Amino acid sequence: MNRIYVDNAATTKIEDRVFEAMLPYLKEEYGNASSIYSLGKNAKSAIEKARVQVAKVLNCDTNEIIFTGSGTEANNMVLNCVKKGHIITSKIEHPAILETCKHLEKQGVKVTYINVDEDGTVDFDELKNSIREDTTLISIMFANNEIGTIQPIKEIGEFAKKHNILFHTDAVQAVGNIDIDVKKLNIDLLTLSAHKFNGPKGVGALYIKKGTKLTPFIHGGHQENNKRAGTENVAGIVGLGASIELAYKDISAHNKHLLSLRDYYFEQIKKRIPHIKINGHLKNRLPGNANISFRFIEGEGILLGLDQKGVCASSGSACTSGSLDPSHVLLAIGLSHELAHGSLRVTFGKYNTKEEVDYVVNELEMIIKNLRNMSPLYEKFLEEEK
Repeated sequence: MNRIYVDNAATTKIEDRVFEAMLPYLKEEYGNASSIYSLGKNAKSAIEKARVQVAKVLNCDTNEIIFTGSGTEANNMVLNCVKKGHIITSKIEHPAILETCKHLEKQGVKVTYINVDEDGTVDFDELKNSIREDTTLISIMFANNEIGTIQPIKEIGEFAKKHNILFHTDAVQAVGNIDIDVKKLNIDLLTLSAHKFNGPKGVGALYIKKGTKLTPFIHGGHQENNKRAGTENVAGIVGLGASIELAYKDISAHNKHLLSLRDYYFEQIKKRIPHIKINGHLKNRLPGNANISFRFIEGEGILLGLDQKGVCASSGSACTSGSLDPSHVLLAIGLSHELAHGSLRVTFGKYNTKEEVDYVVNELEMIIKNLRNMSPLYEKFLEEEK
């Protein structure tokens, strides 16, 4: 049985050319980048090349980029610098933001969680009305990991700049899919992660605008411009640099491919499976994201059925997949618990094909039909329809 992977928002398959770029730094070029001999200098040079590759994509200076162990670490690094005062964020952020904010609240930091509309777009008026004299940071994700909705980042950035408030965006889902210019968007801090755009796991990066004061989150050595102590993951950083460069080499063609698959998938689902709801903004969303709720059934049942047919998908964020609670994102956009529990997130990537979409839809149609035939909710619905 062939495996079909449509969970690219959770992680992506590493690109062959990225792996090849990393390989020397896992074998022959194994030096510590802090060492002064040639083996160490080679490692340092490789890190600096990757820094250039990231800075070019974001349109910033190389000394404004530091490498981290993940997007989560970078998010924590930003938020934990707020020791007092007030943070504004949204109700649909990734757990890396929300859980850190909860931790900070216990330490006395005040946090305002902005509502979103039924499409998952932040309430900009509520955000504007939430600022206080002690507001230190606004942290709004660039694009949502579950429903794909892209936020009005430019407007938020302009507003934050006008009020002299730091603006951070968790762009983990956006980088690799959207052109991002941190200067034009007035972004002060931006988080990204390599494994979301066909790079390796365990390595991320943080853009820190020049002049922005950020207290080190990890203490020890003087790596990463004294911002992030610890021996650098040279191979991982090389992979991040190579993957972000490849991702933006022809991003328009990449997005065109993803859009064609996603729109075809939506079209087929709407045609063949009744009682559904597409979640997220219909147009202003990530090109490969397709989140649909299927009434009367549990998303877990759909996932198990798909897995038996060799299909890897998701019911929401990979970081909360162990939870039995409905998605906080779907509840925030107004879905009932029942409908939120019946959601399926399919996210397409560069290696997916139209033939795979056909296979997924065919299997989904049968799985959902079988699950509904066993569902007391569906039985009750049919009785009421008579």
